Amino acid sequence: MTASEELKIAEGPCPESVADLETVLSTPSESVVEMFARLEGHLLMVGAGGKMGPTMVRMAQRAIEQSGSTMQLTAVSRFTNADTQRKLETQGVRTIACDLLQPDQVSQLPDCSHLINLSGFKFGAAAQPEMTWATNCDIPNTLCRRFDDTKIVAFSTGNVYGDVPVHSGGCIESDELRPVGEYAMAALGRERMFQYYCTQLNIPTVLVRLNYATELRYGVLVDIAQSVIDGEPIDLSTGYVNVIWQGDANALALRCLEQTQVPANILNLTGPAVVSVKEVAKRVAEFAEVSVEFKGSENETALLSQAAQNYPQIRTPRFSMETMVRWTTEWIQKGGPTLGKPTKFNVTDGKF
Repeated sequence: MTASEELKIAEGPCPESVADLETVLSTPSESVVEMFARLEGHLLMVGAGGKMGPTMVRMAQRAIEQSGSTMQLTAVSRFTNADTQRKLETQGVRTIACDLLQPDQVSQLPDCSHLINLSGFKFGAAAQPEMTWATNCDIPNTLCRRFDDTKIVAFSTGNVYGDVPVHSGGCIESDELRPVGEYAMAALGRERMFQYYCTQLNIPTVLVRLNYATELRYGVLVDIAQSVIDGEPIDLSTGYVNVIWQGDANALALRCLEQTQVPANILNLTGPAVVSVKEVAKRVAEFAEVSVEFKGSENETALLSQAAQNYPQIRTPRFSMETMVRWTTEWIQKGGPTLGKPTKFNVTDGKF
């Protein structure tokens, strides 16, 4: 796909169906296709059955096919939703059902040259802290011991930073980490496990600190737009956020396959700017031709990261905020399905 074709998609009409949406989310960028043309071996994507995994897996598969790469691809998950596994299989992706908390099952997974870890536990962390720590910290231990001759891309989160002054523009990778709550602390524990094995077993690794991927069925923009359209006042206490289109997050995360190193590389992954919740809500109201009310005032701090410093290595997001807000508004107004899973982006006490 050329840059002009990418731009046409990114500025085009809102997808008409879930199938259309998933096609857009899984369309590989030119740089991703070019990268897979350079890669060979076996890519294992674990924890691939969640919100983000299926479209990232499909993007990788499409890039492999378009590039003519000889790389093999396998998606691994518990696949509690059998439809997700069936859909990936029909798209030409090999899948394996596996509980990553069971080392005996992980030991049976095929060898690989590259591994992307998408597993994690966030929502429900306050009620199930033990599951939070087991999922986020024990699984890395199991994966690194099993795959000690591979390159690893491991997802993390911007929550490890904690809130910072809005005027700072957000955290960079060298800033002090101040995780708040069980989830953020366990996420930092996940990073530490990967960092330990990276140096001890010489496993080239990159840790990807993602902040708020969004698409039309869930995400910060869906939460805001749904409230505006439903006539609910918008709470401005968390007044600023980071947002990146999930398709862009998929592409940039895949590009991280070429960014692994020892000691572990750390990359923030999010959109290029700090986003005002108030301005997003006002834009939704304009698109939807409704009024919007606000309550409270913006705090001086928020959970924010800076990622533009990484774009020269992994490329710049293709989707503008204007397109994301417009599409989200149209999708909700026409009754497009959502996952019913609020992001809780305005949570400040770390309890998810």
